[in-house]
Amino acid sequence: MKAVVFQGESKLEIREYPDPVPGPDEVVIRMKASGMCGSDLNHLHGPVRTGAELVIEGHEPCGVVELVGDAVGPSEARIGDRVMVHHYDGCRTCQFCRSGWTQYCPNARIVYGGLNGDGGHADFMKVPAHTLIKLPDSLSFKTGAAISCGTGTAYGAIKRIDLSADQTVAIFGQGPVGLSATMLAKAFGAKVIAVDVEPSRLEMAKQFGADYVVDAQEQDPVAAVRELTRGEGADKSIECSAIDAVRRQAVQSVRRWGTACMVGVFGRIEFDSEELIALHKTVLGSLTFSKNQQEECARFVAERRLDVESLFTNEFRLDEAENAYELFDQRKIGKGVFVFD
Repeated sequence: MKAVVFQGESKLEIREYPDPVPGPDEVVIRMKASGMCGSDLNHLHGPVRTGAELVIEGHEPCGVVELVGDAVGPSEARIGDRVMVHHYDGCRTCQFCRSGWTQYCPNARIVYGGLNGDGGHADFMKVPAHTLIKLPDSLSFKTGAAISCGTGTAYGAIKRIDLSADQTVAIFGQGPVGLSATMLAKAFGAKVIAVDVEPSRLEMAKQFGADYVVDAQEQDPVAAVRELTRGEGADKSIECSAIDAVRRQAVQSVRRWGTACMVGVFGRIEFDSEELIALHKTVLGSLTFSKNQQEECARFVAERRLDVESLFTNEFRLDEAENAYELFDQRKIGKGVFVFD
């Protein structure tokens, strides 16, 4: 099979691997869609990788079960099942693994597609059967790929802040996660203020249901959010850019007793303590989603017929990976996805 590996220092390679064979509790998935994520670029540009450090990339996998191990029961997986992957594994016995929050396993954490486990940028992907999430029949494989990271992450953040229909949420950063948050928050019934610096992204935010858009290049986003909320500030905010200044704005833009959720990974988070103490605000972090939330997100998208697939602006074949990531890195495309026959 063909597979994409990142060698570090901006180099990637398409390699040939033997087709995987499942162990007793594993399955092999024939890939149908594997999304590109902004966090991929941290692996691409990171230190040189060699030997066992080289893993197949892609942590937004979706496909069809091709093979099942001898110990995999029919309730877990059958050949032909349409599935997503919760792209983590762990010791399977600690409190985090048992509750579906495998990414917090302190004992044996595996992250498929970038850290230490082979991912979905390949013709086939081998994973433990317990990581599978059934893909509703009405959803496309590309939609399943989006839910497997970016859209699922947005859903997890919305659940984290306990967003309700009578609230206003300001969403900072309208990349794939932010746009997903805009679409989902609107489906939850909330009023949505979308903030970004790129007109094209703000236009997409309008298409995804934003009630208001704020161009942070043209106006102070904190002042703009307050103006749109009778001077009080938003009830909630979600920050998806990982930019220090934007994180401060996300905190400053919520009202007294408001809640700001940090989703963008890496970097620093700094703000005046008065924002928390004197104004009684709450600041939360949210890292991806649990297995249960991934399944819940898929049902939510299916039941409300949300057009998650439109997040993807470009499709590629696996042998176009070098060009795809070059365009992605230079922000010449939005969100890309590898598709397979």
